[in-house]
Amino acid sequence: MLSRLFAPKVKVSAHCDLPCGVYDPAQARIEAESVKAVQEKYQANEDADFRTRAVLIKEQRAELAKHHVSVLWSDYFKPPHFEKYPELHQLVNDTLKALSAAKGSNDPATGQKALDYIAQIDKIFWETKKA
Repeated sequence: MLSRLFAPKVKVSAHCDLPCGVYDPAQARIEAESVKAVQEKYQANEDADFRTRAVLIKEQRAELAKHHVSVLWSDYFKPPHFEKYPELHQLVNDTLKALSAAKGSNDPATGQKALDYIAQIDKIFWETKKA
């Protein structure tokens, strides 16, 4: 009796966890832009205290960017996306590896490489939104 009382009355489905509009690669891009900007500021400043703080901020931002990319991969992209874009799994992996490299480096080129990968994810993401 109780199981029927609490049973769902309507079955719903969605291609993502919440209504569309909550996922966006821009979040990862903004964090990765911060990583690169901090790397550039690090290179332009010799103050040891400044550099220590810059490294801390850069590492935090790189982790946030990795989080946003991982959420897109696990929560937004679904099997039909991976079928249409078979390179997507490797692209996400390469992006996460590039963000890890940027996290461990003060060379702005590593930040740019991560941004380039995120731009590729962004392109695919918006193509899926059109479908």
